[in-house]
Amino acid sequence: MKDELKYRILKTLAETLDFTKTTQLITEVSKKQIQAFLFNLAETFKAQKLVNIYTDGAARGNPGEAGIGFVIIAEDEKVIIKKGRYIGRATNNEAEYHAILSALKEAKTIGVREVKIFADSELIVKQIKGEYRIKSEGLKPLYKEAMALLKEFDRYDIIHIVREKNKEADRLANQAIDAMAGVVI
Repeated sequence: MKDELKYRILKTLAETLDFTKTTQLITEVSKKQIQAFLFNLAETFKAQKLVNIYTDGAARGNPGEAGIGFVIIAEDEKVIIKKGRYIGRATNNEAEYHAILSALKEAKTIGVREVKIFADSELIVKQIKGEYRIKSEGLKPLYKEAMALLKEFDRYDIIHIVREKNKEADRLANQAIDAMAGVVI
């Protein structure tokens, strides 16, 4: 199947979720070509044993309106998933944990076995590494959930990075808050 047609099929499906329109594009190729394409796509996700994950949580006020952002990047440096989500009212540290939890769940869903997490929250990184105790009662269940999820991977690491190296995850978290500004849930 030609790369241009693959691109058009995926783009149409992603943009519109219109399966009728996507089916019209698919009729341009044989079933065997489609089967090969889908198999290769599945293998691409399956092959992602190790990914780098950039996470960030943001809160406007502490606690305040909060959002999360994360970017999952394959070994070949292609972005696999990037998401931002509004999480309601939370502290910044709670938002940081929620970002990690959401990213780990996504990684698990696509079959990733090893993760390297990059976060700009020194507190959260050191708590997960066991270097800091968890004093906040609000963080304890989030920490426990994160540790349980991390144990489901064959291998993991978490690394503290400066904020400037985490711009995309930060942008996604703040964009999620902006999108919900003034919306009552």
